[in-house]
This record gives sequence, structure tokens and C-alpha cells, in this order.
Amino acid sequence: MGPSWDGEGLCHVSVPATSANIGVGFDCLGMALDLRAEFCFQPADELSIEGCPGRFQGPDNLVWQSYLYAAKRLGHEPCPLRIRIDSPIPLSGGLGSSSACVVAGISAAQIVHGQAIDPYTTIKVAVALEGHPDNVAPAILGGVVSSFSKDGDTTCVRRSVAPGLRFVAIAPPTEVRTEDARRAMPTEVPLEVAVWQMGRCVATVDALRSGDLQLLAKACDDRLHEPYRRKLIPCYDDARACAMAAGAAAFFISGSGSTMIAVCGSDATAERIAESEQVRLGDAWVRVLRASDSGVRAFVS
Repeated sequence: MGPSWDGEGLCHVSVPATSANIGVGFDCLGMALDLRAEFCFQPADELSIEGCPGRFQGPDNLVWQSYLYAAKRLGHEPCPLRIRIDSPIPLSGGLGSSSACVVAGISAAQIVHGQAIDPYTTIKVAVALEGHPDNVAPAILGGVVSSFSKDGDTTCVRRSVAPGLRFVAIAPPTEVRTEDARRAMPTEVPLEVAVWQMGRCVATVDALRSGDLQLLAKACDDRLHEPYRRKLIPCYDDARACAMAAGAAAFFISGSGSTMIAVCGSDATAERIAESEQVRLGDAWVRVLRASDSGVRAFVS
């Protein structure tokens, strides 16, 4: 997953945006998308961070903190870096902007210290840092990934997504804090809800792999978190109604929000959904995306 580095020149790391949960896959499913954040690392006399809002350019920057954490965990002596960030991933939440920073920093901790990126090492360190694998696993592996952890060990099952599927990402300007999204959910769920989720989770993965939109439409019907989290997104009902009227097969909250995703099977339908959402919501960030079969990538120059 990319070359090692001898310390000369620039190290480039590219990480895809991700969508976690995918409706019924709460905290276990994630998918890489073809919207990529680019990071550049270079030796320096002191820390320097460019390309992100000023409030993120200090030593508490998530890329830098992830690099420090990973370097120490992997037995390397951290060194000052000049870091340049070019990320089109919206900061309002739901498309893995934080996970991209974490994966970039951990990848840099391997490359800067003369190693190639090892996906399993990267996942282990990222889960230790993030606490859960749903976003970081697809950012590292690409495709759609089902993950679970036990005793510090994370198991990931990866599948490619059907190339014909299109994902219309709709990110309103309002932010949903992950802590608020967690608090909105019940601490216990009835047995029938658990059974409802399990069958549909398996079917959702197969529908994404095969491109079966009819199956996806049936399976992507969450009862565990979306009924509670949708209330935190003021435009959810409008956005969903708009997407379904324009031809979407499925609609779900991406991660904990506020980003939402409509799924369809053609460029024409995707563009129609995107145009309708832009007209309906006005100031929302709307993009037509595909799934990404590749996760983190790196090269040196």
C-alpha cells in the first residue's frame, strides 16, 4: 500500500471519504467513496500545518496528533514535519473527515520512518485511537467493509461495490456532534429490532456488492439509530422526500450525520437527485459520488 521513504523529498498520502452505518449497519459497516483528501508530509525544523482552517493549524491538529500517537506506538522517534492538507470532505460531519486525518497521520508514521503502509497495522492503531473501526477500515481498505473488534483485535471483511451504483451525498451546513447523536439513541433495544437489523445488514452488503437496487431498497430500512438521529437533522424529511421522488432506491444518514446519502443506479438519476436537492435545500453541499475500490494510497516525490 505504497512505498517506504528515505526521508528526502515529499511524502504524499491520499485517503478516501467514507460513509459509516449505511442504514442498518450501525457501527459495523462502512464504505469508501471517490472523494479523496490529500496530505503532504516533509521534514522540517519545526511543526508547520497548511491548507486547513486556522483553528486546526496548531499542535492539536488531528493529523499531527495521529502521527505522534502512531510513531510512539510503533517504536519510532517522532520528528517535526511540514504538513499540507487539501481535503474536499465537508467538516459538517458524516463523510469521515476525521477518519481521513487519522489514517493519514498513521500512514505518515510508517512511511516517514522507512516503512511501507501495512493495512493491518494501520487498522489496529486507528481503532486504538478512534475506538471503533467503521470509518477507518474502509478508509484503509476501500470498498464496503464489515468490521468488529474483540480484545484489541479487529476483523474486517471487505467487498467491492458494484460499479454502476451512484451515491448522492447531501451535507447541510448544520453540524451534528457525534456525542449528541450517541445520546439521542436508546441504551437498550427490543429483541425484534435486533432481529430486524441483522437480516437487513447482511442483505445490504450483498445488494451493494451485486448492485441489486430492489434488494437494497428493501434492506436499507433502519430501526436502530435513524429514527432517533433524523430528529437532529432539520432538513432530513425534506431531503429524503426529495431524493425518493427523484428516483433514489435508498436513503440513509451517513455516519451520525448531518450528511445524508441517496443511492441510485445511473448517472442520469443521480444528477436529477442532486439538482433537486440543491434546489430544495439551497445552501447544502451536494455531490454525486461513486464507491472507491481503493483505500489509502501513498507515493513519494
